[in-house]
Amino acid sequence: MSPEPGKPSTEKDVLKKDVTVLNRYGIHARPAALLVKAATRFSCEILIEKNGVKVNAKSIMGLLTLEGNHGAHLVLSASGENAAEALEALSDLFEKKFFED
Repeated sequence: MSPEPGKPSTEKDVLKKDVTVLNRYGIHARPAALLVKAATRFSCEILIEKNGVKVNAKSIMGLLTLEGNHGAHLVLSASGENAAEALEALSDLFEKKFFED
């Protein structure tokens, strides 16, 4: 079950949040580095999913293989300590277009 856009949902202690890639060039090296930097601040497990493919948000190589192009719809999921705060921090980067546009 997918959460409503912009709202976290819980499924077996996993929080999920839908996001859209809004910046013009998608998730390239710089946005991927920003995501990793934000994700590593939290001890929880954070995954980013596109079309059934899940990658660790703390892995720059995983993020670069995700094909997060402009307009892509992704699902952030987090479980563990500070999961809600982690989702908020990462979704904020998407909303702010990774400070690019």
